[in-house]
Amino acid sequence: MADVKLIGAPLSPYVLRAMIALSLKKVEYELLQEKFGSELLLKSNPIYKKIPVLIHHDRPICESAVIVEYIDEVWPESGWGAILPADAYHRSLHRFWTFYVDDKWCPSLVATGKAETEEAKAEAVEQVRAGLLLLEEAFVKLSEGKAFFGGDRVAYLDVTFGCFANWIKAVEQLVSVELLDEATMPALHGWAVRFVEHEAVKEVMPDSGKVLEYLKTLQSKGKKDAADAKNS
Repeated sequence: MADVKLIGAPLSPYVLRAMIALSLKKVEYELLQEKFGSELLLKSNPIYKKIPVLIHHDRPICESAVIVEYIDEVWPESGWGAILPADAYHRSLHRFWTFYVDDKWCPSLVATGKAETEEAKAEAVEQVRAGLLLLEEAFVKLSEGKAFFGGDRVAYLDVTFGCFANWIKAVEQLVSVELLDEATMPALHGWAVRFVEHEAVKEVMPDSGKVLEYLKTLQSKGKKDAADAKNS
């Protein structure tokens, strides 16, 4: 049995964070695609009861951003090298923007895909694009004219935000709206193209078409559940 196991579905951007980090470090692991509510998942993450969970030597580590940091600390010199920036100030900025992505930006992206009216969709799209514009500014400052948020190399914020790259494409196709466009966000657009083409990322990044089909399934289920609730 592998010493490293990862509980989660590969289409989840949060699970993908851990997968990218493990790929960057060239760490072999076993992916366990447990169902929500499974005995192993509840035992491994009894507080939040959600994926991903990294299990290393039978000890669970929960929450995707925490998992990425754990992987970086346990395998500091492996693979492509350090994920967290060496400079304390830059580490704090990467963590700050990761929190922003999870707390503010991602909920807007989800709301875009779930919007039931044109008004709701327009509001969600505006929030997503406003967030991307902020991240465009953050990229310009952090990258200092180089390829990634980490400069010459993929770093923490590249992983924690880049896991959404193909989800952005899928949501764009789902709602027929351009979110990350080259004209208004050239730096961030270029970064996204480079990130998904990185060797370690390509190994694990799901195709945007697969993400789109998954989103369509969720959308259909949501409409059916709403209709059933209305008729009950």
